[in-house]
Amino acid sequence: MIEKQLWHPVAQAQDVTNTPLAVQLLGQAIVLWRNEDDAVQAFTDRCPHRGARLSMGRVENGRLECPYHGWQFASGGRCVKVPALPEFTPPPTQCVKSFEVQQAYGLVWVRLEAGEHPLPAFAAEADEHLRKVNCGPYDVAASAPRIIENFLDMSHFGFVHEGWLGSRDATAIAPYAVEATATGVLATGCKAVQPQSNLHSTQAAEVEYSYEVTAPYTALLTKIPEEGSSRQGWRESIGLFICPVTPETSRVWFRLAVADFESSDAQLQSFQHTIFVQDQPVLESQLPKALPLDPRAEMHSAADRMSSAYRRFLKAQGITFGVC
Repeated sequence: MIEKQLWHPVAQAQDVTNTPLAVQLLGQAIVLWRNEDDAVQAFTDRCPHRGARLSMGRVENGRLECPYHGWQFASGGRCVKVPALPEFTPPPTQCVKSFEVQQAYGLVWVRLEAGEHPLPAFAAEADEHLRKVNCGPYDVAASAPRIIENFLDMSHFGFVHEGWLGSRDATAIAPYAVEATATGVLATGCKAVQPQSNLHSTQAAEVEYSYEVTAPYTALLTKIPEEGSSRQGWRESIGLFICPVTPETSRVWFRLAVADFESSDAQLQSFQHTIFVQDQPVLESQLPKALPLDPRAEMHSAADRMSSAYRRFLKAQGITFGVC
């Protein structure tokens, strides 16, 4: 399954401490913890001795200790202590399965199998002009591809986000360009009239965005600066990073890269929260919960060019988790 070779976000980095943290990815139970060097470790959340949940244990002297019999596992997964046999040195074969880990964008990322796919790119991360704030996590009873497709869709703004990102009086979607990229798909020239696109909007205005899928469960929105803007050239972005928990449930984070240095983190997060909780009940109502890749399964219009391209990308990549 190609999904196992991809990097997925599983937790906010600040939430992973020397107390074991249980998470789930692609139906796999995982325990996260930090060793004595503050490096994050990711193990199968099951002790190979008698199957207890390692996330119920604790970190002792830089090792993860099972709550059942106190077996201790070092970084990398090897068992290094069996309390019932103090003189016993466990062989290398006595170990718990471990997974590769990275930290990026304020999140911990895990992949279940080795592969050549890099971490999804977020170009705005390197722009020092922009302030970075994470929002979430949100636990959503919807498949990861359904959530990505919603993020790429502008034609719901006037209905789901009326008075915020759209208006019933301005629902027309102008033609926009879509192209395939090395890592996904890109839509440019995406324009919408929005009553309030950010915390400091005072009147309705036409805004322009680009949307890019940079991995099967990752998408970016970039705001194109208005002509004559005092912040012209500063391309604010929102990254949508999704952990596919099960085929029909997901954990969601947004990472804001914005030029707003006046608002507090809480204000920025509150605005994003307002928008997403408008989306969430609609997402959770969609049937089937998995995203159909057969073009005949659902009806389409010219306004859906980006989502149709996204579905073709998933099919070409051989994605099976969260689709049908």
